[in-house]
Amino acid sequence: MSITAVVALKIADFEICEVAFNSRENVRVAAGIDVKGYRDIDNANRVGAIGIVPSKEALFRFMPSPEQQEAMKITEV
Repeated sequence: MSITAVVALKIADFEICEVAFNSRENVRVAAGIDVKGYRDIDNANRVGAIGIVPSKEALFRFMPSPEQQEAMKITEV
């Protein structure tokens, strides 16, 4: 059963985050994760991702993967 996932992050630079997010689309698709990124309307240093994931377990396998953690490093505050 698929679930809806909502992830919020603090970031340093939206444009860098957007490039990093978009560059990993094929990896998310391969993991069965269909999400879209959003910029916080009130805070340029916050973003959110909302979408469908195959399961909680699939999301929890994907997020801590070394590749995902490396990709997220460039967006950290």
